[in-house]
Amino acid sequence: MRETKSETDLSFRQVLRTSPMDFWRLWYVGLVVSTVRWLETVVMGIVVYQQTGSALIVAMVTMLRLVPMGLFGAFLGAFAERFDRRLTLAGVVGLMTVTSALLAVVAFAGTLEVWHLAVASFINGCGWATDNPIRRVMMGEVMGRHRMATAMALDVGAGNVSRMVGPAVGGLLLAGVGIEGAFLLSIAMYATAVAATLLVQSHIPSSPGSGAVLARTWEGVALIFADRRLGAIMAVTVIYNVFAWPFTSMIPVIGTDRLLLGPEGVGLLTSVDGVGAFIGCIVLALWLTPGWHARAYVGGTAAYLVGLIGFAVAPTPLLAGAALLLTGLAGAAFSTLQATLVYLAAPAHMRSRILGVLSVCIGTGPIGFVWLGWLADRIGAPEATAITGGMGLLALAATWPLWRRI
Repeated sequence: MRETKSETDLSFRQVLRTSPMDFWRLWYVGLVVSTVRWLETVVMGIVVYQQTGSALIVAMVTMLRLVPMGLFGAFLGAFAERFDRRLTLAGVVGLMTVTSALLAVVAFAGTLEVWHLAVASFINGCGWATDNPIRRVMMGEVMGRHRMATAMALDVGAGNVSRMVGPAVGGLLLAGVGIEGAFLLSIAMYATAVAATLLVQSHIPSSPGSGAVLARTWEGVALIFADRRLGAIMAVTVIYNVFAWPFTSMIPVIGTDRLLLGPEGVGLLTSVDGVGAFIGCIVLALWLTPGWHARAYVGGTAAYLVGLIGFAVAPTPLLAGAALLLTGLAGAAFSTLQATLVYLAAPAHMRSRILGVLSVCIGTGPIGFVWLGWLADRIGAPEATAITGGMGLLALAATWPLWRRI
């Protein structure tokens, strides 16, 4: 055990000390985009619920960030192989900057409506769908196979820092300045991410002559069905995104109605999930060994489902925060190992395509968002969240013969 731990510690120190600047630039882009995503998710959720009083509509607006993954994820993976990934990533972040700018203009004019937020969520979801097949593939190529797990832990850790900062800042800005202030901050942060992307110097060769996008896409899908390990990873991803992840759309609803919190309180409560996730990523980076990859991936999914049930039934903000701390820790294990397992299991020349298919599996989340929002409008958000978490645990148990192959 001492040798394994020493090797893991050394790997972590090597990533920190010897990582190329391009890795940290790409890491920073992920941090910014994720921070803005969480900031806007909380702000939009509160505003939509204030305007409509409908948990279903809140869930639908949040869900729209995931729809593009299911619709376009596999195609984006194949499409990304044909172009300069650096310029493509810069263009994607630039599009999200323009979206936030338009929302700021509409908000300052006093004409902001729910449909504006819905359209913006969908557009930004298109940008999110490119993260696995473009930015994370670039990170993998920069760092190499042997440092991928630690690099992913650092990347997911950045995303979880955003889950601490984004919701809290979003709630404070909404209460103190208004939604306009949140969008202005989004614009400024996106601009720095575009600059960081353009400074990336590593070049991943494109392969425009190796087949049409549809043919490449089908090759990736066929490999998933043929490779039992990849298929099992995708199955767990679907369970997580249908039964686990959608509960985040109910945090503003439960925080407002059951726990009687204001915008600041909802933002701070949501950030607790990010605190747990950040701690989890540090633990994974320091001590996780390859032999525990599969256990952390599946175990993290199960623990996340238990945590969200605890959040749903928690009678006080303190207990709700403790449950969100657990979901954060568990979510760190799932998120870190999800992309890592797929990257390591996929053939090198097909990584963008396979990670694109992974985005499709993540894109099944809208099914869970629609179901949870519909049920919450009928029986209440806490009850609907607890029932959905229980269904997820049953689905995980039922698919044991499949995911044990990981």
